[in-house]
Amino acid sequence: MTNGMIGRRQLLAGVAGLGLAGGPLERLAAQQADLRLPGGPSLRSLTRDFPEKGEMILQRGRPPLLETPFEVFDQGIFTPNDRFFVRWHWGDFPTEIDPAAFRLKVHGHVARPVELSLAELLAMPALEYAAVNQCAGNSRGLFEPRVPGAQWRHGAMGNALWTGVALRDVLSRAGVLPGAVAVRFAGLDEPAVPDAPRFVKSLAIDHAMDGEVMIAHAQNGARLPLLNGYPLRLVVPGWYSTYWIKMLSDIEVLDRADDGYWMAKAYRIPANATGDAVPGAPPGETVPITRMVTRSWITSHQHGARIAAGQPVAVGGIAMGGDQGVARVELSRDGGASWQEARLGRDAGRYSFRRFDADLPPLPPGPLSLLVRATNTGGEVQPLTPNWNGGGYMRGVVERLDLIVG
Repeated sequence: MTNGMIGRRQLLAGVAGLGLAGGPLERLAAQQADLRLPGGPSLRSLTRDFPEKGEMILQRGRPPLLETPFEVFDQGIFTPNDRFFVRWHWGDFPTEIDPAAFRLKVHGHVARPVELSLAELLAMPALEYAAVNQCAGNSRGLFEPRVPGAQWRHGAMGNALWTGVALRDVLSRAGVLPGAVAVRFAGLDEPAVPDAPRFVKSLAIDHAMDGEVMIAHAQNGARLPLLNGYPLRLVVPGWYSTYWIKMLSDIEVLDRADDGYWMAKAYRIPANATGDAVPGAPPGETVPITRMVTRSWITSHQHGARIAAGQPVAVGGIAMGGDQGVARVELSRDGGASWQEARLGRDAGRYSFRRFDADLPPLPPGPLSLLVRATNTGGEVQPLTPNWNGGGYMRGVVERLDLIVG
């Protein structure tokens, strides 16, 4: 893995002059991906026509929603920047940014409002760690009954080595006053329709000041791609990406709870451990979605692949522990009646993907269903029963891979 510390010249050169305008945002490719979604159309076009992006699954052109092809996750625990998923809420955002003119504003319940240039941020002590960025609705297309929203399979996620500065250090420049309750974040994107709420999110003041929340300027040893949030992106490790504000430009310290739309109305789940509700019934009390849950996937084989009978089979994949590390990964060939422990790859940190591998014994001809489950370092184990909620959020069920032996 390359070192995340990149040169000031590269960062400050930015993406000035790189635009999305001047033509259609995408030109639909002839090739398509079959996402095998149970409740709706499964075919999606593959596209290479977004700046700084390789081949991606096109979920929507404006605002851009690009899914990472699943085979990318078998190539390593870090997701390449050009294959990293993209999810914007509003399509009105800058397509050219002058890095010399950009300023990050910090204001609100502070002693002295400040505006920081990229050069000033780069001069601050650096923070670096690996963390998974995952859409709260990742795998929404697998919810049954079907729910509205982007019908992702498993590719609305990625893992990267993020480099930046601690949010706490930036807030300290402004001097957070006693009585501060929350910190609200906004980017350069704007609603495309009148009276729509600007996309802003907030964190409790203690979380914002914990020293881990990061203002990132680099991803996997290179500057942030435009579509992934250049020039700055909030990184909230262990939490879903709804909080990872892209093109971060405004930080407001609040002396009250944030009662805005995107906290009080949107991205909320039933107030229970799995965010579970009964289809068709009122959701009852809800809370904002926050921490990610434990998940794992077999990446070495595609659904329906044929493997040789009578020979050992090597399988592998990735796991994540949500807001904890990965402690164990297991495979089952009998519907969960028994489990075989897999070998874990190197530990890149509690917030990162972790590779696992296992060798299955020689198998007789016929269909084979493999289950994979992970346990995190806090003892959380993936369940065999899927959750359901009206937002299609927080899927964490044990995933199944169907193969043909013979």
